[in-house]
Amino acid sequence: MTLMTEKIRSEQEKKRMTEKFHQPTQEVVRLFMGDNAWQRLMRLEDMLRERYELNREMKYPFGNEYGWGFRYSHRKSLLLYAFFEQDGFCCTISINDKGAPQVEAMLGDLLPETQAFWTNRYRCGANGGWIHCSIAGDDELLDIVRLVGVKVKPQKPHMAMFFSRQAFSSAAYASLFKG
Repeated sequence: MTLMTEKIRSEQEKKRMTEKFHQPTQEVVRLFMGDNAWQRLMRLEDMLRERYELNREMKYPFGNEYGWGFRYSHRKSLLLYAFFEQDGFCCTISINDKGAPQVEAMLGDLLPETQAFWTNRYRCGANGGWIHCSIAGDDELLDIVRLVGVKVKPQKPHMAMFFSRQAFSSAAYASLFKG
Protein backbone atom coordinates (compact mmCIF):
# COMPACT_ATOMS: atom_id res chain seq x y z
CA MET A 1 0.00 0.00 0.00
CA THR A 2 1.39 3.40 -0.95
CA LEU A 3 1.83 6.26 1.48
CA MET A 4 -0.81 8.25 -0.44
CA THR A 5 -3.33 5.42 -0.20
CA GLU A 6 -2.57 5.14 3.52
CA LYS A 7 -3.18 8.91 3.93
CA ILE A 8 -6.53 8.67 2.15
CA ARG A 9 -7.52 5.72 4.33
CA SER A 10 -6.59 7.50 7.55
CA GLU A 11 -8.44 10.65 6.44
CA GLN A 12 -11.61 8.61 5.89
CA GLU A 13 -11.53 7.55 9.54
CA LYS A 14 -11.79 11.11 10.90
CA LYS A 15 -14.65 11.94 13.24
CA ARG A 16 -17.59 13.75 11.68
CA MET A 17 -20.72 15.45 13.01
CA THR A 18 -23.25 12.64 12.60
CA GLU A 19 -26.12 13.53 14.97
CA LYS A 20 -28.79 13.86 12.27
CA PHE A 21 -31.59 15.31 14.39
CA HIS A 22 -29.51 18.11 15.95
CA GLN A 23 -28.37 20.58 13.33
CA PRO A 24 -25.19 22.20 14.67
CA THR A 25 -24.81 25.94 14.93
CA GLN A 26 -21.99 27.64 13.05
CA GLU A 27 -20.16 28.18 16.37
CA VAL A 28 -20.37 24.48 17.26
CA VAL A 29 -19.07 23.58 13.78
CA ARG A 30 -16.16 26.01 14.17
CA LEU A 31 -15.24 24.55 17.57
CA PHE A 32 -15.49 20.98 16.25
CA MET A 33 -13.34 21.71 13.18
CA GLY A 34 -10.83 23.88 15.02
CA ASP A 35 -9.81 27.43 14.14
CA ASN A 36 -7.25 26.49 11.48
CA ALA A 37 -9.63 24.24 9.55
CA TRP A 38 -12.50 26.73 9.91
CA GLN A 39 -10.36 29.57 8.54
CA ARG A 40 -9.24 27.33 5.67
CA LEU A 41 -12.87 26.53 4.85
CA MET A 42 -13.70 30.26 4.89
CA ARG A 43 -10.79 30.91 2.47
CA LEU A 44 -12.19 28.24 0.14
CA GLU A 45 -15.61 29.86 0.41
CA ASP A 46 -14.10 33.26 -0.48
CA MET A 47 -12.33 31.77 -3.50
CA LEU A 48 -15.61 30.25 -4.69
CA ARG A 49 -17.49 33.49 -4.07
CA GLU A 50 -15.00 35.28 -6.37
CA ARG A 51 -16.08 32.97 -9.22
CA TYR A 52 -19.74 32.13 -8.57
CA GLU A 53 -23.00 33.48 -7.17
CA LEU A 54 -22.43 31.33 -4.12
CA ASN A 55 -25.15 29.83 -1.96
CA ARG A 56 -24.32 27.93 1.23
CA GLU A 57 -26.72 25.63 3.07
CA MET A 58 -26.22 23.39 6.10
CA LYS A 59 -27.10 19.84 4.97
CA TYR A 60 -27.08 16.24 6.15
CA PRO A 61 -27.31 14.69 2.68
CA PHE A 62 -25.91 11.14 2.73
CA GLY A 63 -26.22 9.68 6.21
CA ASN A 64 -23.84 8.90 9.07
CA GLU A 65 -20.81 8.18 6.92
CA TYR A 66 -20.72 11.83 5.84
CA GLY A 67 -22.66 13.69 8.51
CA TRP A 68 -23.28 17.44 8.48
CA GLY A 69 -21.69 19.78 5.99
CA PHE A 70 -22.14 22.83 3.83
CA ARG A 71 -23.69 22.42 0.40
CA TYR A 72 -22.21 25.04 -1.92
CA SER A 73 -24.08 25.86 -5.11
CA HIS A 74 -24.16 28.39 -7.91
CA ARG A 75 -27.79 29.26 -8.50
CA LYS A 76 -29.25 25.72 -8.54
CA SER A 77 -26.07 23.91 -9.66
CA LEU A 78 -24.27 21.93 -6.98
CA LEU A 79 -20.58 22.90 -6.75
CA LEU A 80 -19.47 20.72 -3.83
CA TYR A 81 -20.16 19.55 -0.32
CA ALA A 82 -17.75 20.38 2.50
CA PHE A 83 -18.22 17.85 5.32
CA PHE A 84 -17.09 18.88 8.79
CA GLU A 85 -14.38 16.74 10.37
CA GLN A 86 -12.64 17.03 13.69
CA ASP A 87 -9.66 19.30 12.93
CA GLY A 88 -10.53 19.49 9.24
CA PHE A 89 -13.04 19.09 6.45
CA CYS A 90 -13.57 16.93 3.38
CA CYS A 91 -14.72 18.27 0.01
CA THR A 92 -16.90 16.00 -2.09
CA ILE A 93 -17.22 16.88 -5.77
CA SER A 94 -18.99 14.97 -8.51
CA ILE A 95 -17.46 15.05 -11.97
CA ASN A 96 -19.54 13.64 -14.82
CA ASP A 97 -18.28 11.72 -17.85
CA LYS A 98 -18.09 14.93 -19.88
CA GLY A 99 -15.80 16.56 -17.29
CA ALA A 100 -13.55 13.55 -16.71
CA PRO A 101 -11.27 14.24 -19.74
CA GLN A 102 -10.76 17.81 -18.49
CA VAL A 103 -9.65 16.50 -15.10
CA GLU A 104 -7.35 13.98 -16.78
CA ALA A 105 -5.80 16.80 -18.85
CA MET A 106 -5.05 18.92 -15.76
CA LEU A 107 -3.77 16.09 -13.53
CA GLY A 108 -0.13 17.07 -14.07
CA ASP A 109 -0.85 20.52 -12.60
CA LEU A 110 -2.58 19.13 -9.50
CA LEU A 111 -0.95 18.14 -6.23
CA PRO A 112 -0.08 14.44 -5.78
CA GLU A 113 -2.76 14.19 -3.09
CA THR A 114 -5.41 15.52 -5.46
CA GLN A 115 -4.24 13.16 -8.18
CA ALA A 116 -4.64 10.26 -5.73
CA PHE A 117 -8.12 11.44 -4.75
CA TRP A 118 -9.09 11.41 -8.45
CA THR A 119 -7.55 7.98 -9.02
CA ASN A 120 -9.41 6.59 -5.99
CA ARG A 121 -12.74 8.30 -6.75
CA TYR A 122 -16.06 6.54 -6.35
CA ARG A 123 -16.76 5.80 -10.00
CA CYS A 124 -20.04 6.89 -11.51
CA GLY A 125 -20.73 6.56 -15.23
CA ALA A 126 -18.05 5.47 -17.68
CA ASN A 127 -15.26 7.81 -16.51
CA GLY A 128 -16.65 10.25 -13.96
CA GLY A 129 -17.22 9.89 -10.27
CA TRP A 130 -17.29 11.36 -6.80
CA ILE A 131 -14.03 12.75 -5.47
CA HIS A 132 -13.56 12.94 -1.69
CA CYS A 133 -10.70 15.34 -0.84
CA SER A 134 -9.75 15.61 2.80
CA ILE A 135 -8.17 19.07 3.01
CA ALA A 136 -4.97 19.25 5.04
CA GLY A 137 -3.46 22.55 3.86
CA ASP A 138 -4.09 25.82 2.06
CA ASP A 139 -2.15 24.63 -0.99
CA GLU A 140 -4.96 22.16 -1.74
CA LEU A 141 -7.62 24.87 -2.05
CA LEU A 142 -6.59 25.88 -5.57
CA ASP A 143 -6.99 22.27 -6.71
CA ILE A 144 -10.52 22.17 -5.27
CA VAL A 145 -11.45 25.38 -7.06
CA ARG A 146 -10.03 24.04 -10.33
CA LEU A 147 -12.03 20.80 -9.98
CA VAL A 148 -15.20 22.77 -9.26
CA GLY A 149 -14.45 24.79 -12.42
CA VAL A 150 -14.63 21.58 -14.44
CA LYS A 151 -18.05 20.84 -12.96
CA VAL A 152 -19.51 24.36 -13.30
CA LYS A 153 -17.84 26.99 -15.47
CA PRO A 154 -16.88 30.05 -13.37
CA GLN A 155 -19.27 32.94 -13.86
CA LYS A 156 -16.92 35.60 -12.51
CA PRO A 157 -13.51 35.27 -14.21
CA HIS A 158 -10.54 35.27 -11.87
CA MET A 159 -6.97 35.24 -13.17
CA ALA A 160 -5.69 32.71 -10.61
CA MET A 161 -8.10 30.16 -12.02
CA PHE A 162 -6.17 29.92 -15.27
CA PHE A 163 -2.63 29.62 -13.95
CA SER A 164 -0.93 26.39 -13.14
CA ARG A 165 0.60 26.09 -9.70
CA GLN A 166 4.11 26.17 -11.26
CA ALA A 167 3.39 29.54 -12.90
CA PHE A 168 2.90 31.26 -9.54
CA SER A 169 5.74 32.78 -7.63
CA SER A 170 5.50 31.73 -4.00
CA ALA A 171 4.52 35.29 -3.02
CA ALA A 172 1.74 35.49 -5.63
CA TYR A 173 0.43 32.08 -4.64
CA ALA A 174 0.51 32.96 -0.94
CA SER A 175 -1.39 36.20 -1.63
CA LEU A 176 -4.41 34.11 -2.68
CA PHE A 177 -4.84 33.03 0.92
CA LYS A 178 -4.39 36.30 2.76
CA GLY A 179 -7.59 37.26 4.51
